[in-house]
Amino acid sequence: MTSLQSPSDLVMIRPHHFVSNPETCADNAFQTRPNLDEGAVADSALREFDSTVETLRSAGVSVLVFDDDTPGTPDSVFPNNWFSTHAGGHIAVYPMFAENRRRERRWDVIEALKQRYRVQDVIDYSGMEQDDLWLEGTGAMVLDHIGRVAYVAKSNRADPVLLERFCTHFNFEPMAFDAKDSQGRDVYHTNVLMSVATRFALICLDMIVDPTRRDQVVQRLEETGRTVIDLSEAQINAFAGNALELSVSDGRILALSETALAALSKGQMAQIEDSAALLPLRIPTIETAGGSVRCMMAGIHLSPRKV
Repeated sequence: MTSLQSPSDLVMIRPHHFVSNPETCADNAFQTRPNLDEGAVADSALREFDSTVETLRSAGVSVLVFDDDTPGTPDSVFPNNWFSTHAGGHIAVYPMFAENRRRERRWDVIEALKQRYRVQDVIDYSGMEQDDLWLEGTGAMVLDHIGRVAYVAKSNRADPVLLERFCTHFNFEPMAFDAKDSQGRDVYHTNVLMSVATRFALICLDMIVDPTRRDQVVQRLEETGRTVIDLSEAQINAFAGNALELSVSDGRILALSETALAALSKGQMAQIEDSAALLPLRIPTIETAGGSVRCMMAGIHLSPRKV
């Protein structure tokens, strides 16, 4: 069952030197330090990655894997921040806040996509880093491909000028809002706060600061036919918002971490399972870097070339 919202193909980057990124810990409240040496952490992350890919493929998802053997790219397992793909044959490449994350951009990945899928153009925003402007892909933006809305928690990772430019190029309506945790810290990436699927949306409404804007977000989601499943901040901290719906041959699945699944209530799981089967993935080491399942997956919204 195909869905405009939910890709059936993914790009994932296999990390050989994974570590919690020291350049992003200042404003990523989700990062932690694992109690292992760096070599053991990297080995554990690699095993988690391989198991995740195997589980996804067994579920019917097509996964295009690229190895990253570069020591200086600790967050390369999270490719959704540096590029996104869009129906009609469009690719966007994004400017990144942390200098060591800029090295994650790989044109061999873009060229491989051109070989396998119909790509009309690549719009490269990465040069805006020279002006200290950043827009970190589908981490900074949660995209409703059906309703054409870009939901964005305001932060230094989502420059408003670049957001407007992206929305103009790719035909989205920007819907930005202030979002903070209970300690008053900005939510650094929108995709830890919410996930938009075909028939439902996971979101922590309490973390949207302005009540009027909160109501507008709910209204917009409901107008596009979504059931709004409200998450608590504790569930967000367990990465319950960092999930991605995928299309497989017999329906849709929601890929999320075991940590996230354990945080959901039975009622919330039942609401999700009305339209998507739950697919839990075990990635506790990778989650120490401050991202979870959704961050690991760059969805491919392109038409495949006929072989």
